[in-house]
Amino acid sequence: MEFIEKYFSKYPQEKIIRWFKQICLAEAVSWFFLFTAMTWIRTDPEGVFPIVYISTIGSIHGLFFTLYLLFLPSIRKIYTWDDEDSVFSLIAAFFPFATIWIDKKLARFDRE
Repeated sequence: MEFIEKYFSKYPQEKIIRWFKQICLAEAVSWFFLFTAMTWIRTDPEGVFPIVYISTIGSIHGLFFTLYLLFLPSIRKIYTWDDEDSVFSLIAAFFPFATIWIDKKLARFDRE
């Protein structure tokens, strides 16, 4: 994980925080669209458009999910999260819309 922190160390903290907040929101929104794609593919499994839609949205959601996971070590260092906060933010990536909660509640300097 040191290479990730080394890569992000050339950017100012404010920029990394802003990117992380945008990624949290984008990951949650892409999950919503992925849910609509999963519903559409269940109602029309033989259609071409649902297959293209779920493939496209799934790839976009995978990108934001991966970016979220890549940003976590740097954000942990910026906000000085302990192990419990880090594991909670890692697990939150697997639940729908939980990244918004991480952005609003955990990713703050005045959490006390």
